[in-house]
Amino acid sequence: MGAAGTGTDETVGERRRLINVAYRLLGSLAEAEDAVQEAYARWYALPRSRQDEIVSPGAWLTTVTGRVCLDVLGSARARRERYVGAWLPDPLPDHTEPGHGPGTDPADQMVLDESVSMAFLVVLESMTPAERVAFVLHDVFRYPFAEIAGILRRTPAACKQLAASARRRVRDARAPATAAAVRADVVRQVKEAWEAKDIAALVDLLDPAAVMTADGGGNAGAAPRPIEGGARIARYMAAVAEKAPGLELLDRSVNGAPGLVARRSGAVLTVAAFEVAEGRVTRVWAVRNPEKLRPWIG
Repeated sequence: MGAAGTGTDETVGERRRLINVAYRLLGSLAEAEDAVQEAYARWYALPRSRQDEIVSPGAWLTTVTGRVCLDVLGSARARRERYVGAWLPDPLPDHTEPGHGPGTDPADQMVLDESVSMAFLVVLESMTPAERVAFVLHDVFRYPFAEIAGILRRTPAACKQLAASARRRVRDARAPATAAAVRADVVRQVKEAWEAKDIAALVDLLDPAAVMTADGGGNAGAAPRPIEGGARIARYMAAVAEKAPGLELLDRSVNGAPGLVARRSGAVLTVAAFEVAEGRVTRVWAVRNPEKLRPWIG
C-alpha cells in the first residue's frame, strides 16, 4: 500500500464488497454495517497526504474492516452467552423477489451464494475468530495469505493453517449435495403440509434426526432450545399453525436457498431456512427476532 491514492470515488465504490465481506465474517447485517462504517470513518480521519500515499484504498479498507470484524468476533462469544435463547445469523432476502426492490439497506447489497447459506454461516459460528477471518477471506474472497497475515497480525504460514483447520470444520459439517430443484420441491411440500397442519405429512418430510433451532432473542416467542427429532418438530409446527389463525406462508429465497416466510396480518413473524439431504429436511432454522427481520419488511 504505497504511492498514488485514487481518492474518494474509489473508496465509496468499495462499500458493497466490504458489506459482503463483513456479513460473512459476522453473520449480522447491523454489525457488518457498523464495521464498514468504522472502516470508512478511519479512512476519512486520515490526512489527505496519507490518503494519497495509499496505492489501493480498497485494500486498506479491507484490512481495517477485517480487523474491526476480528475485534467484534472476539467479543461476540460473550454477547451470545447473554443472548436469550439460540442465536442465528440474520436471514437475507433476495431483493429481486416481490416486495424487496433494491434500496439502501445492507441486505440489498449482498451477493447471494453458497457462502451466505444458513448452513454455511452456522458452521462459521463454530470457528475461532482467527479461523473465520482466514477462511472467509481466503476461501470465499480469494485474498492471498500475505494480505490476511496483515489483518490477523500472524505469519502467512499460520494463516494458511487457520484456513485449513476451518476448511475441515466445513467439510465435516457439510450435508450431501442436493439439487436446487429437489430442495425447492421439499420446501414447497413442507409449506403445504404446514398449512394443512398435517403432522403425518410433515413427519414424512422431516428426517427422523432433524433439528429445529429458533431465534427469538427474547423479543418474540420461540422454543428456548433446539427441538430434536422429526416427529417432535412436526408436532411443534402443527401447534404453531393451530395457535396462529390467519398465518400466511410464502415461498421465498432465504440466504439464496428455498425457504419460507410466515406472515400474519401483513407482518412478517418468522423467516425459516432449511437444509435438505436425500429428499428430507435435516435442519430448520427459524428466525423470529423482529430486529433481524427488518430487511423483510416492505
